[in-house]
Amino acid sequence: MITTDFVPGSPSWLDLGAPDVEAATAFYRAVFGWQAEPHGGRDTGGYTLFRLDGKAVAAVGPLTEDGARSAWTLYFQTPDAEATARSVERAGGTVRVPPAGAGADDGRFAQLTDPQGAQFAIWEPASYPGMEAADEPGTLVWTELYTTDPAAAQTFYRSVFGWTTQDMSLPGGNGTYTLLTPAGCGDDRMHGGLMGVPADLLGPGGTPYWHPVFGCQDCDATVGLATGNGGTLSMGPETAKGVGRLAVCNDPAGAEFVVLTPEGEL
Repeated sequence: MITTDFVPGSPSWLDLGAPDVEAATAFYRAVFGWQAEPHGGRDTGGYTLFRLDGKAVAAVGPLTEDGARSAWTLYFQTPDAEATARSVERAGGTVRVPPAGAGADDGRFAQLTDPQGAQFAIWEPASYPGMEAADEPGTLVWTELYTTDPAAAQTFYRSVFGWTTQDMSLPGGNGTYTLLTPAGCGDDRMHGGLMGVPADLLGPGGTPYWHPVFGCQDCDATVGLATGNGGTLSMGPETAKGVGRLAVCNDPAGAEFVVLTPEGEL
C-alpha cells in the first residue's frame, strides 16, 4: 500500500517528462480528471503540477536530458540525497543528475540509473513532502520495474534503500514476481514489484524501466478515455486473480502507465 506518510525508500513523488507539456496535460486531464497548475503558481520552466480534488498527485515537465524519450519517473524518499547518490554509485548504478535543490526550499532530488539501465529518482523533502494523495482512484497505487536481471536488481535496490523482497510465482508457471517493501515495514506498506522481462520485449533498446500504476474506478472505461484521447493500449484490459482488472497503456507521446481497478472494487 502506498501512503503519504513517507518513510525512507517509499515512493513519494512522480513526474512525466514530455515533448509537449500542453498536450500531455490535456491527455491526463481527460483520462484521470486531474487539474493542472504551474508549480507554486509561478513560471517554473513548464513544470506543471497535477492535482486531484485539490491534492498534488504528480507533475509534468519538458524533457531535459539529451536523447530522452517521454516517460514517467518515480521518486523514492531519502533523508539524505547525497548519501543515497553515493550508495547508488557504490552499488554499480549511475548518477545522471547529481543532487540539487528544487524550488525555493522544496527539497533536493537526484536522477539515477540502476546497473541494468532502469531510471529512477530520489527526493529529500524540505518544505514539500511529496504527493498529497495515494492509493485511490486517479492516484499512484503501485510501482513496477521490468528488468532483464531480477536477481541483480534486487541486490541493487536492497543495497541502496534496504528494501525487503518477497518472491511469488506468477500464474501458469510464467516466472516470478518480487514484491517490494520499505526497510523495517510490514506487508501493509508494500509499494511495488519487479519482474524479469526479456530485452526483446522491453521496447526500443531493450532497456529496463519503471512505470507507475494508477488506480481507477472502472478499468475498461479508463482505457476508453486513454485510447479516445490519442493514447494506445499495450495489454488488456484483463482480470488478474487477487489483483484486479488492469491494462497497460501508453500516452500519445509513448510514456507507459498502468491502470488498475483493485479486486475489491470490481
